[in-house]
Amino acid sequence: MDTSKLLTRLLELTRNLSTMVDLETYLQSILSASTELTESETASLLEYDESSHEFYFKFMPWIHLDALNDARIPIYGSVAGWVFLHVKPLAIDEAKKDIPRYVKIDSIDSFNPHSVLGVPLILHGRPIGVFQVFNKIAPYTDEDITILETLTSLATTAMQYDLLGKNVQSSQDEAHKLEQMKSEFIAITSHELRTPLGLILGHSTFLRELVKDEHQEQVDTIIRSASKLKEIIESLSSVDNQMTGMATLHSRKVSVSRIIDDTVASFRDTATQKGVQIKAEKQRDQDLLVEADGSKIAIALSNIVKNAIGFTNEGGQIIIHGEQQPNFVQVTVEDNGVGIPAKDIPHVFDRFYQVESHLTRRHGGMGLGLSVAKAMVGMHGGRIWIESIEGAGSKIHFLLPIEANGDENKPASPVIE
Repeated sequence: MDTSKLLTRLLELTRNLSTMVDLETYLQSILSASTELTESETASLLEYDESSHEFYFKFMPWIHLDALNDARIPIYGSVAGWVFLHVKPLAIDEAKKDIPRYVKIDSIDSFNPHSVLGVPLILHGRPIGVFQVFNKIAPYTDEDITILETLTSLATTAMQYDLLGKNVQSSQDEAHKLEQMKSEFIAITSHELRTPLGLILGHSTFLRELVKDEHQEQVDTIIRSASKLKEIIESLSSVDNQMTGMATLHSRKVSVSRIIDDTVASFRDTATQKGVQIKAEKQRDQDLLVEADGSKIAIALSNIVKNAIGFTNEGGQIIIHGEQQPNFVQVTVEDNGVGIPAKDIPHVFDRFYQVESHLTRRHGGMGLGLSVAKAMVGMHGGRIWIESIEGAGSKIHFLLPIEANGDENKPASPVIE
C-alpha cells in the first residue's frame, strides 16, 4: 500500500469525522475505505445483541443491504464471535478450511467469503461489535490489521458522537416538554386562581368598612395575604406570557427618570420599616426618555428594588442610578446588602431560583422577582446583568434602547446576559 495514499485517505476520513452529519453515510465511507486500503472485496460492521447472543449487520455496503439486513451471526462458531470474545484481531485466508471458526451464511448465496480479517469494535473499554473485511486475493498482512484497527477507531468514535448527539437531543426534547408542561400548569393555575382571589379581595375590602375596630387587624391580614398571592400570580403570568410570546408592548415616549422617582416613593415606607435608606441619583434636567411600555419598565424596576430591600440589612442603603448613554438609557440598582455567591450569579434570573436553601431561608418570595425583571427588559430588546460580591452587596444593571425595537404589539427578541 502506498504510504502517501494511505495517509491522505485516513486524513480525509478524520477531517470528515469532525463535520459528520449522518452516521450511516460516514460509516459507508469507512467501509469503502477499508475495502480499498486492504484490497478486499467487501466489508461489514457487526454489532452484538446481548439479548440474543448474536451479531447483526449494523452497516454493510449498499449492494448487500437487502440480502444481509435480517441475517444473524452466532457468537460461537464464527470469526466475529472469536474476535469479539478474545478482543483481538483475527485473519483467516482459507475460511472454509477453518470450520470451527467459520460459519457460512447459507441463506445468502451472493455472499461467499473465502478469506476474512476481523477486528473488535471497542467502546469504553469493552467490545460492542466486529469490523470485518472479506476476500483479499493475497493473504492479509499486519499492515492490513493496522489499517483496519485505525478505521475501526474512527468508526467507533463516529458511533459515539452519534450516540452523544442523540442523547443531547433527547435531553433537549425532554427539557422542552417539561418547560411546556410547566408553562401550561402556570397558565391554568393563574387563570383558575384569579376569580376566587378577586372575590376574596373584593369581599374582604367591603367587610373592612363594616367590621368593628377590634376585627380590623384580622381583615387587614386577609387583604395583605390575598394581595401577596395576587402579586405572585401576576409575576407568574408575566414571565410565562413573555416566554410563550403572548405578552405585548404598548410603547410610547416615557420618562425613565419619572419611573425611578415613582419607584423610590412607592418603596420608601417599606425600606424605612426595615431601617434601609433608599434614594435616586440621576443626571439633572434629564428625563431619560425611551420608547417603551412604561408599566412594564416600572414592573422590572420594582422587582429589582424589592429584591434589593429583601437582601439588605438594617442600616444599609439602596441607590437607583439613571444615566443617559448613546442610544440607550441605563438604570442601576445598587445595594450594600448580603451579596450573592459567585456560583449563584449565573442563575439569579432563572424562574424559581433562590440563592438560599428552602431549609435555611430567611427571606421570602418564590424566586420570581428577577426573572420578571428579565422578562420585562427582554421584551424591549434590552440587556440586563448583575455584579455582586458576597458580603459586599450587588449592582443590577439594565439597558433600554431609546427607540422602540420592533412592532409595539409584538415582543422584541430579548438580548439578555
